[in-house]
Amino acid sequence: MAEHRRGANLPSLGGFNRTVVLDAVRRSSDGLSRVELAARTGLSPQTVSNVTRYLIDVGMIVESGTVVSGRGKPRTILRLEARSRFAVGVHVDPAVVTYVLLDLAGAVVAEATTSTPSAEDPEQVIRTMASAVDELVRRAGIDPEAVLGVGVASPGPIDAAAGIVLDPPFLPRWRDVALRDALGDATGYPVLLEKDVTAAAVGEVFLAREAAARDFAFVYFGTGFGVGLVIDHEPVRGSGANAGDAGHIMVDQGSLAGTPDGEGARGEVGATVTPDRLVRIAVERGIPLGDEGVRVAGGDGTAVDLAAVDRAWDALGEAVAAGDPLASAFAAEVGTVMGRAVVVIVNLLDVDRVVFGGPFWSRIAPAALPAATAAIAGSPILVPKHPVTVVESRRGADVAAVGAACLVLDAALSPRASALLIAH
Repeated sequence: MAEHRRGANLPSLGGFNRTVVLDAVRRSSDGLSRVELAARTGLSPQTVSNVTRYLIDVGMIVESGTVVSGRGKPRTILRLEARSRFAVGVHVDPAVVTYVLLDLAGAVVAEATTSTPSAEDPEQVIRTMASAVDELVRRAGIDPEAVLGVGVASPGPIDAAAGIVLDPPFLPRWRDVALRDALGDATGYPVLLEKDVTAAAVGEVFLAREAAARDFAFVYFGTGFGVGLVIDHEPVRGSGANAGDAGHIMVDQGSLAGTPDGEGARGEVGATVTPDRLVRIAVERGIPLGDEGVRVAGGDGTAVDLAAVDRAWDALGEAVAAGDPLASAFAAEVGTVMGRAVVVIVNLLDVDRVVFGGPFWSRIAPAALPAATAAIAGSPILVPKHPVTVVESRRGADVAAVGAACLVLDAALSPRASALLIAH
């Protein structure tokens, strides 16, 4: 166990003016002069001078060249020093735990995975995760003091206030695991806990910089189906931080229904698109998913081999990428069903942007994204008259882990940091 708290840098960045300036510099890909910073932030030139001097002293921004603009002396450009601080992101998935190390600009510096430990021994869970975090930092050659903290993305439901993972349906042995405080004690870092779909949405906002959409739905397809929501640039967490459980939305399942003809049957989208069920259907249709697909299809469904499902999904993704007509048609059906469910969210919140992502989504995206886009745009029940932009997240399969690290970066670099930090 760590004997002291690292990451004192996180609260030391506090002070609204510092975070305002730092956030403005981060969002500008070309950097900003002090005059531009004053204009953009509304702070006085003297305040900008004082704040930038502090941020330069602690190494978070650097002077990087000058520009001549009109009359007067050249202006010095300030840019983010991305490798001055780092954040760790951890995604707890039923099949695998993913760890990423991000710099201040959100670039992935290092990543690793471990098998998901059983929560029958909570202390072993924490030891496994803490050692993986420490190894990630060590292998990257990063000074632990430069790590701002650890963000953890977990399936819900969670108790965000207490930092506890309650009883996720796909992690049956994970019940009332005090993950936040225990991992903080074991690593010495501040730890933030968030539901996976919300973490993914936070990452999307943070990494988009100036191009961040104001309102959007992040459709997350992992072991489960969920939706992260951002309204007016802010993630919607809900009173218990468990917003986004969209699996019970009823949809026309099309040929993915469990009836013989598969036509017109309605069911819950979450149950329709669980990856193990989809692997079974794919195998029945003759889509070659290798030995792992056969193993999943031959199981009784009571004890799902999640690792086998993941490997079978790899085979499906490879078939889609290769243009296999059966696999591509199947992936398109999955995208269509998800698109039908998303229409309900679009109608409810009047969002004009939908982002699809997650570990199971990224592998079928070439066929699933166009189908989902068509299902949304062509839906007979779509209410909004404005165009709805449908895109794939650029964060890849590790979107939840990257989003978890962005929770820490957002807390440290964004002007509302004081409201988000969880003190221990």
